Amino acid sequence: MDLQNKVVAITGAGQGLGRAMAVYLAAKGARIAIIDLDQGHMDETKRQVEAAGSNGNTYLCNVANEEQVESTFAAIAADMGGLHGLVNNAGILRDGLMVKVKDGEVSKMSLAQWQSVIDVNLTGVFLCGREAAVQMINGGEGGCIINISSISRAGNMGQSNYSAAKAGVASLAVVWAKELARYGIRANAIAPGFIATEMTAGMKPEALEKMTAGIPAKRMGQPDEIASAVAFLLENDYMSGRVVEVDGGLRL
Repeated sequence: MDLQNKVVAITGAGQGLGRAMAVYLAAKGARIAIIDLDQGHMDETKRQVEAAGSNGNTYLCNVANEEQVESTFAAIAADMGGLHGLVNNAGILRDGLMVKVKDGEVSKMSLAQWQSVIDVNLTGVFLCGREAAVQMINGGEGGCIINISSISRAGNMGQSNYSAAKAGVASLAVVWAKELARYGIRANAIAPGFIATEMTAGMKPEALEKMTAGIPAKRMGQPDEIASAVAFLLENDYMSGRVVEVDGGLRL
């Protein structure tokens, strides 16, 4: 896919990895549909997209809400003249051990902790992927869907909910690649390792140092290194049904 003037939707594009992807793809000529729950953050992403030489529209949407997702993707196609790419990037964390014993008392991960992550990180990916596929089929030009998975998809302590969701979205990319190929639509996933974002910037320095020491590359990844992987998957028309790991050599 030549990204010039193509419409690419990015969920969770108000900050962090989503913003980095938006700006990186805009510099390659893509027009960006910026999807998030924070209008102020989206406005800043839009400003940076325009500074990169392209244009974007903002869409307030809870990706776990079916009606909002349906109306958002219909609006993107109508407003921007179609849809050619989707990056399913929106996600949340609600980490905790499944069960924990402290001072003889057993506590549990709550159903709310589990369900909130599954709703956004898995169901939200399904809903956005489904609606993007509808618009791509209607547009008749094919397209590419990229799910942002995680190194945690292999199973990470304290992340029953997150690991399960990220394993799920990796599998969905493989399923969709098989199902949607007949319409000229490809699907892939990216599994980032530890990336320097606002989320990790809030960690204690000693925790960051310990985490970085375990990475063979001896540093955290940069948002643009994930964004460049997104661009590669969008541009390479023979890449489909694959999970690309961008983790500095780390294995959990």
